[in-house]
Amino acid sequence: MNRVFSPTPLALGLLAGVLSLAGCEPQAPAAQAQPAAVETAPLAPQAWQPATEIAVEDLQLLSETSFWPGARFLLSSKKQGLYLLDEQGTKLAHLPGRFGALDQRSDAEGLLLASVDIDRQQPMLVALRGADRRWGEPVYLPRASFKVDGLCLSRDAADNQFLFLVGEEGIGEQWLVAQALQPLAEPRLVRRLSLPPASEHCRVDDDAELLYVNEENVGLWAYAAGAEDDLIRHPVGLRQPFGDIAEAMAGMAVVPGGVLALDPEAGVLHRYTRQGKGWRAEAPLSLPGLQEPERLSARPLEGGLELLIAGDSSLYRAQLDWAPDAPALAEPLPVLTPLVQTDEVPSLGDAADDPAIWLHPDEPSRSRVLGTDKQGGLLVYDLQGRQLQDLRVGRLNNVDLRAGFDLGGQRVDLAVASHRDHNSLQFFAIDRASGELSDLGQAPTALSDIYGLCLFQQPDGVIHAIANDKDGTFLQYRLDGSSGRVQATLARQFKVASQPEGCVADDRNQRLFVGEEDVAVWVLDARAEAPAELQQVIGVGEVVHDDIEGLAFYQGAQRDYLVISSQGNDSYVVLDGQAPYAVRGAFRIGLDAARGIDGVSETDGLEVTSANLGGPWSQGMLVVQDGRKRMPEGRQNYKYLPWSAVAEALGLE
Repeated sequence: MNRVFSPTPLALGLLAGVLSLAGCEPQAPAAQAQPAAVETAPLAPQAWQPATEIAVEDLQLLSETSFWPGARFLLSSKKQGLYLLDEQGTKLAHLPGRFGALDQRSDAEGLLLASVDIDRQQPMLVALRGADRRWGEPVYLPRASFKVDGLCLSRDAADNQFLFLVGEEGIGEQWLVAQALQPLAEPRLVRRLSLPPASEHCRVDDDAELLYVNEENVGLWAYAAGAEDDLIRHPVGLRQPFGDIAEAMAGMAVVPGGVLALDPEAGVLHRYTRQGKGWRAEAPLSLPGLQEPERLSARPLEGGLELLIAGDSSLYRAQLDWAPDAPALAEPLPVLTPLVQTDEVPSLGDAADDPAIWLHPDEPSRSRVLGTDKQGGLLVYDLQGRQLQDLRVGRLNNVDLRAGFDLGGQRVDLAVASHRDHNSLQFFAIDRASGELSDLGQAPTALSDIYGLCLFQQPDGVIHAIANDKDGTFLQYRLDGSSGRVQATLARQFKVASQPEGCVADDRNQRLFVGEEDVAVWVLDARAEAPAELQQVIGVGEVVHDDIEGLAFYQGAQRDYLVISSQGNDSYVVLDGQAPYAVRGAFRIGLDAARGIDGVSETDGLEVTSANLGGPWSQGMLVVQDGRKRMPEGRQNYKYLPWSAVAEALGLE
């Protein structure tokens, strides 16, 4: 065990004072409100020795053993290798070598094992298939820039397998390593992690998507484990006087509804029950006779748990009459995967925002995707995601386009963006033959903080630009290019109560949908001469989670659909495009391991078309902004999905 510091009450007080500065979301469950002296009840573990004498480094109890009936234990040794043992401790399989930290996932077909190869100083993955009961070829991750002290596997709803690496210097990484227990030939780095110092142990609760990490002399932390999640930590248990931990925190084991963790110096087993977004500390259990218990594994039994504990030189088994109630989990949404991702936007940070799809009038495969870089301009991509143009005109937030605009007697397609540097409308002409964009200049608006924007085209071809302000004001401008320059004339003004952004027009039915981020989606008559009477389409609640961001309208041959970016839970909600706007379903966008495309989160803008663009886009395409570029980490970009995948997942006509 590595001792970095021995915190005094003053040091712990300072720690508590700066938790928020360290990315911690303060919680107030009972786990953080224990008295300084905590009475413990004894647990009576029994010493256990496998039939083969093994100098154990790490251990795992197997819950799923149908791939090899009778298998029960996985052990790693720095001297003797990896072992699969039966109930009596008899060797079933052995992989020679020197191995450290250990974790596993298994199903009816086999087992995926992760460990640290000490000789190579590299994390390793190896599969054990039940069909032939042989180890597969090991797959190694590149040598990390830090010493890997602990590791843990996780499995997401799409059966992607990830490996977390932790080091005592507060450095960590997350890797995509397998699909359905089959190791990838080339694991992919998903993201780098900033973790607490003196971290040597971790475990993941797959169902709750929680990563547990120890901080040796401080406590136990939980992080969201999803590849697209924010790196925010929550305290599970802290050292006295802020919690029930007497001395230190080492190995842990995830159980349904909770987590167990060891205090090796006090010889105590801590129990925490998960309750909502917090944890309740149950009465800890003393471990008499165990010296420095650091490693722990647990297997659910009827009404309790089987435990396997590693002390300084011995193994111990115990049964614990404790089975916390697992909180009910929301039904998972369908997860779709992107087919294409664009090149990254040039600017760093929160830069990409809103896309638009331009349709080539003669050759659909030459259609284009426009995407704003709100730090500097407008990008143009082809259907393969390659950047074709970069127009550095300033900070553009939202963009929309329409075909058939009269520009001084010449017919062009028109793109319009909200220009935040000048609170103006920024215009671009799109050459109908090549798809190339050119700058047409700007028109001022009366908005003080321009934000979102969308276009509406009347049946007679006249195009309107509807721009909004963060204060809820919408200004609708009639556009005229007959002079050879685009002129904007204010035609209507209306307002919502709080900040909006996304909006989209249904040209065919002359309706305008607007998103009030924290409140609702509204619909009104898009005609400038009509009263601006807002009717609620859907409010923030169980289906749509604030912020409401991008809105897009799919105009199909049989049905129309409204698509909403529900940023608060990284999902996309699809409604019928006609009243009463029934909810047709929601989905998330996950990673595509085969193509090396990461999932999508924190989406601002999106766009959809029903046009047949050929190949996978025969039923149209959905383009979404990705707020976090991962696998590897980089600047933001846009992702393309075939509409056919959305239709199939949600049963759309």
